[in-house]
Amino acid sequence: MNSIAPRKTGGAATPPDEPNSFYAKHLKIYPREVDGRFDRLRRAAVFALLGLFYVVPWLRWDGRQAVLFDLPARKFYILGLTLWPQDFIFLTWILVLLGLSLFFFTALAGRLWCGFACPQTVWTEVFVWIERAVEGDRARRMKLDRAPWSAAKVARKGLKQALWIVFSLWTGLSFVGFFVPITTLVHDLATLAAGGWALFWTLFYGAATYFNAGFLREQVCKYMCPYARFQSAMFDRDTLIVTYDTGRGEPRGARARSVDPKSRGLGDCVDCTMCVQVCPTGIDIRHGLQYECITCAACIDACDEVMDKVGYARGLIRFTTQNALDGQPTRVMRPRTYVYATLLGLILVAGVAGLLARKTVALDVIRDRNALYQETAAGEIENVYNLKILNKDNAAHTYRLAVEGLEGARLVGNRSLWHVDAGEVYSVPLRVAVPGGSVRGGHDVRFVLTDNDGTSGRVVEKARFIAPP
Repeated sequence: MNSIAPRKTGGAATPPDEPNSFYAKHLKIYPREVDGRFDRLRRAAVFALLGLFYVVPWLRWDGRQAVLFDLPARKFYILGLTLWPQDFIFLTWILVLLGLSLFFFTALAGRLWCGFACPQTVWTEVFVWIERAVEGDRARRMKLDRAPWSAAKVARKGLKQALWIVFSLWTGLSFVGFFVPITTLVHDLATLAAGGWALFWTLFYGAATYFNAGFLREQVCKYMCPYARFQSAMFDRDTLIVTYDTGRGEPRGARARSVDPKSRGLGDCVDCTMCVQVCPTGIDIRHGLQYECITCAACIDACDEVMDKVGYARGLIRFTTQNALDGQPTRVMRPRTYVYATLLGLILVAGVAGLLARKTVALDVIRDRNALYQETAAGEIENVYNLKILNKDNAAHTYRLAVEGLEGARLVGNRSLWHVDAGEVYSVPLRVAVPGGSVRGGHDVRFVLTDNDGTSGRVVEKARFIAPP
């Protein structure tokens, strides 16, 4: 397939030729607004993702915030599910699932994540919308930036910056609201009673949004994101990519609509540069696949619109594979994608099954190592243990404890029931005794914890019982 070429042109006015240098001044990119099926899909993705981000912290569930990652209390609330540090395996499951999803979708259709769902892309879209609403379309923005400073220019630039700052602070507040109850956070910030860390992280993530989406924009994708660097290792000739049909489009050139391009030896590309003007990273897709391309497909929408106007067939720039472009057989679904899809399915099923089978109580048994054993006046051998009962449910429960696996073993004392509140870690020191002479050396013993109402299932934890040799 085409090698990933360096960027050769930009969406801004082309600067005069300069001597070769290791440093080139950054040229601001002014992406032109475009309308088409991919643009509508991207807008829908932006509204859906930002809607979830800004709305979810305000949702309520059983009198509490529906989604809250309470780090100080070490509890993750997700609707009716409460996850504890002991459920760390599910975080690993999510990370593996996301990693395999990245491999699968990249092998299937390139950088779809970058073009439609990446936070950098999503928030940059919003900042560009604000900029267009205040400063106007591409031509007006370029003219405004070239114009000398005046009261009108200061007013427009000031209004844009003010809207950017408000939106950034709202973003920082919403992000911190996933970790601090958002109603409490808003109240504390409004009354200047917020703790230092809550205020710091709100301002920090607000500033990160402001600079990344407002100023750096495409530079994050081109210079800071590592995905752009290793994407070529995940592509092959059957990967769907946004590409320009060189065989159909070249040689390019302007012409009247009434002119037959073949009579002049021209291809279908009218060299309007619309594909360059709409590109958010400022590349020219006609130079081949480049690492700066984020697969937003804006150039496809722009080119299709031009093809409609001049009466040519759509698809001069399109989603296709390198094999299809070269006239060779192509397989979008191939062994690599089948392997990824199978692994994704298996991991997804295993994780969901684990969540459904997850017990709402955990038992941890730690044997007291200060003494191997002790002999009582009644001739029994005792071992001392410390049990920790974690109630991971959102309701209080009463648990019954029994000891099994060792003949004659019993819990010392009459108490075998413990009431544990919701989310409580209850420590239980206890002793296990066996008749003297009934066992020798070390043996396994099982502690069995059951819920009186039967909702938590049966939890078994093994420990070691030490007797005289």
